[in-house]
Amino acid sequence: MASTSPDPAQCASRLRTSVSLLSRQLRSGSATPDGPSVAKLSVLGQLHRHGPNTPTALAALERVKPQSLTRLLAELEAEGWIARAPHASDGRQSVLSLTSEGTKRLKAIMRSREAVLAEAIGATLDAGQRAVLLQACELIDGLAAALDVDAAGAKP
Repeated sequence: MASTSPDPAQCASRLRTSVSLLSRQLRSGSATPDGPSVAKLSVLGQLHRHGPNTPTALAALERVKPQSLTRLLAELEAEGWIARAPHASDGRQSVLSLTSEGTKRLKAIMRSREAVLAEAIGATLDAGQRAVLLQACELIDGLAAALDVDAAGAKP
């Protein structure tokens, strides 16, 4: 008798495709010509989630080389999104954090994206489907945590 359980590889492919599509739609749906780029929003999101960090730590979170962020961080600083302060114990490093204005602007972008998504959810899903969606979110969060543990364990 054939198994009715979906193959993990099939689930992985379908999930990646769905998450990528949703992410692209959210990015393009709330993009403004004068707003930050996707790369800038990603760095701002890291600072929002993880708090003040060194450029090296941000690069690790973004999984890029520190040199790749140099120009982007300088632009964010010049645009008033982030501030740079000396590192408390290492004079060679600096610590980056969101400015109060940067936090305010980032939260406005997040609210806008969530409003667009909430509207689509309300127009598309009934109460039962919304409950299933919340359960799926818990599963996705668990997968993200498992991947984070795997990535942390793979570091030398």
